[in-house]
Amino acid sequence: MDTDVILKMSGATLGYVLVTAIIWLFWKKNEKQGLRAKILVGLVYGGASVLANHFGISVGSILQLNVRDIGPLAAGLFFSPLSGIIAGTIGGAERILAGELWKIGQFTELACGMSTFLAGVIAALLNSKAFQGKRPPMTQAFFLGAVTEVFHMYAVLFTNRNSMSLAYFVVQTAAIPMIFFTAVGVALCSLTLSKISGAPLNSGWRTPTERIPITTLFQRALLAVIAGLFAFNFIVSYNLTSRMMIESIGTELTLASALKKDIYSRTGNIEYLKRNVEEETTTDFIFLLVNRKTKEVSMNYYAELDENLRLDKAMALAEEHADQDAFRLDGEVINGLDAMCLVTSIGEDYYLFSLRETFSATNARDRQLYESTLSDILMFAVLYLLVAMLSERVVVRNLHRVNESLHRITNGNLNETVWVHTSREFTDLSNDINKTVTALRGYISAAEQRMKDELKMAAAIQEAALPKNFNLPTGDVELYALMTPAREVGGDFYDFFFIGMDQLCLVIADVSGKGIPASLFMMQAKTAIKNNARRGSNPAELLEKVNGILCEGNSAEMFVTVWIGILNLKTGLMQCANAGHEFPVLMRCGGDYQLVKDKHGLVLAAMEGIHQKSYDVQLYPGDQLFVYTDGVPEAINEKEEAYGTGRLVERLNRMKNFEQQRILEDVLQDIRNFAGTAEQFDDITMMGIAYHPQENIPPVQNS
Repeated sequence: MDTDVILKMSGATLGYVLVTAIIWLFWKKNEKQGLRAKILVGLVYGGASVLANHFGISVGSILQLNVRDIGPLAAGLFFSPLSGIIAGTIGGAERILAGELWKIGQFTELACGMSTFLAGVIAALLNSKAFQGKRPPMTQAFFLGAVTEVFHMYAVLFTNRNSMSLAYFVVQTAAIPMIFFTAVGVALCSLTLSKISGAPLNSGWRTPTERIPITTLFQRALLAVIAGLFAFNFIVSYNLTSRMMIESIGTELTLASALKKDIYSRTGNIEYLKRNVEEETTTDFIFLLVNRKTKEVSMNYYAELDENLRLDKAMALAEEHADQDAFRLDGEVINGLDAMCLVTSIGEDYYLFSLRETFSATNARDRQLYESTLSDILMFAVLYLLVAMLSERVVVRNLHRVNESLHRITNGNLNETVWVHTSREFTDLSNDINKTVTALRGYISAAEQRMKDELKMAAAIQEAALPKNFNLPTGDVELYALMTPAREVGGDFYDFFFIGMDQLCLVIADVSGKGIPASLFMMQAKTAIKNNARRGSNPAELLEKVNGILCEGNSAEMFVTVWIGILNLKTGLMQCANAGHEFPVLMRCGGDYQLVKDKHGLVLAAMEGIHQKSYDVQLYPGDQLFVYTDGVPEAINEKEEAYGTGRLVERLNRMKNFEQQRILEDVLQDIRNFAGTAEQFDDITMMGIAYHPQENIPPVQNS
C-alpha cells in the first residue's frame, strides 16, 4: 500500500467512527428507541455505504478500494438488528446498481453487493443472538470486521470462476487494505462508544484472572486453538502444494526430455534433433542442446536470450546433475529465469537441458492457497462463533442463573431456590446448593431460637433488676415507672431506693446504643450508682465517682446519661444532678406541668475527671415530677416527625389529675398512637412522682 491509499482509507474509516459517535449521542438520550429511530439509523448508515462506494479509491479500471461494509456492521452491532439489515440492504443493492448503471467496479459488483448485505444480516443476528443487545468489546469488533471482509474477498473468487486470473489480481490487491481498515474501523467504533459511555476499557489482557469472565477465558482459549489449527493447516497445505508442484513439473520435464531423447535414439541423427529443438513451438518448456566440446547451443527460446546464457555455469551443472532428478535453478543458466531443470546426456558429446518456468506453477499454487486460506478463515470463524454461542447458551448463561440465585441467597434470601435443570451437571449443582441452603436454614433457625431464648432470659433478668414494687413503706410519695425496650433488652433503666429512713433516691438513665451491649453497660451503671448512693454522697459527687468507675475498661466507648434526685421525704427538699439527660417536667400543686431546664453536666463514661453540679428543687404537697429518656420526645411517625417535648407536656397536662400509673400508661399509648406503623427505634422509659407528705409543708404560691 502506498501512502496515498493509506491516507484515503484512514480518512474514510475515521469518517465512519465520527458518524457512529454522533448517532450514539442522540441514541442514548432515550432508553428505549422506537421503530422510527431504528429505521433512521439504518438509512444513515446505508447512505454512508453509498457514499463510500462512489468515493472509493480506484486502482486501475476494475478495482476500487473502500470501507463500505463498516456501515451495516456498525448499525447492526452497536444500535439495532433492524438498522443493520436496512443499512446492508441499501448498501448492497446500490453497489449492484452502481456496477450495472455506472460501471463502477462492475467485475466485482455481485460479490461486493452480497458481502455488504450479509454484513448487515450477520451483525443483526450477532446483536440479537450472541451479544443479547450489548455492545461487543473492541477485540471482538475487530475480529468481526476482519471476518466480514475475508468473506468479501472469498465471494470475489467464488463469483468469478470464469475469470480467475483477474479475480486473483483483485483479491491479491484489495485483501490486505480492505480487511485491515474495515476491522480497525469497527474496533474504533466500539472503542469510541466505550469512551463516550464511560465504560471501562477492560480488554482483559492485564486483568487478574479471577476478575475475567469465564466467557472471555473460554473465547480466548477457543481462539488460540482455532488459530493454531488454521496455522497448522496453512503450513501443511503450503508444503503439500509446493511439493506437488515440484513433483508435477519434474514429471513433465522427464516426459518432455524422454521424448527428445527418443527422437535421437530412433534416428541416431544429432542434426535432426537440433532442428527439432530449434523448431519446438511450445512455450511451456525451454530446451537447450549443448555440445560438450565446442559449447555450441541449439535452443527453442527467444533469440534475445542468447546473450543471457551462462554456458560455463550450465556445463558445470550438467556435469553434476546429468541423468538425475530435476533441480531448481535461480537464474543460474539463464539470468533472471526461475525454473526447474532436468539435464539428460545425448550420446557422448551433448547435454539436453529441459527447463520449465516456475512462475505459472507458483501462480496457480498461490491462487489455490488464497482461495483455500480465505475459505478456511471463514470456516474457522463460523466454527468459533458457533462454539462460542453454544458455550454461552449451554454453560455461561446457566452459570449466570446459578450465580444470580446464589447472590440472592448470600444477600439473605434463604427462601431462594436454584432451579437450573438444563443438564445433569447443572441439575446436580442446583440440588446440592438447595440442600446446603436447606441445612443452613435449619442451623440458622436453631441458632435464632437459641438466641431468642437467651434474649428472653436476658430480658427477664433485666426486668427483674428494675424495681416493680411501687408501694413504698411510707405514704409520702406516689411513684410509678415503666420501661419499654426497642429490642428484647434495652439500655434504659430507672431505679428508686431509700438512703436511710427519710431519703428516697430516684434515678433514670439512658445508655448509648441498644441491645445486649447496652443492657450490660446499664447493669454496670445501675449497680455503681446504687452502691455509691448509699455511702452518703450528694448527687454531683456521686455521679463523679460513678463516672470514674465506668471509664475504667470502657473499650467499647459507651456512655450513659443520668438524672438523679435525692428527696427528703420530711422537708420536700430534693437534691438533683443531671449528666447530659433530658429536662425533667415539674407540676406545682394546682398548676400545669412545665419543663425544668436544669443544669446539665457531661454524660458519664465520656472522659475521666469531669465535674458535675448539683441543684435543689423544693417539693410541696401536691407537686408532681415526671422524668423520662430521649425515647419519648424522639419517637417518630411514618412522616418521620418527632413526638417532641411540647406534645409530651401537653399530654401530661391533660392527665395531671390522674394517678401516676394512669398518667404514664396514657403517655405511652399516646406515643404509640402518634408513631402508628413506624418502628420504635429507641427505648422508652418514664418515671412519675407525686409528693403527698404526711406532715404538712406550706405550699408554694402559683403565679
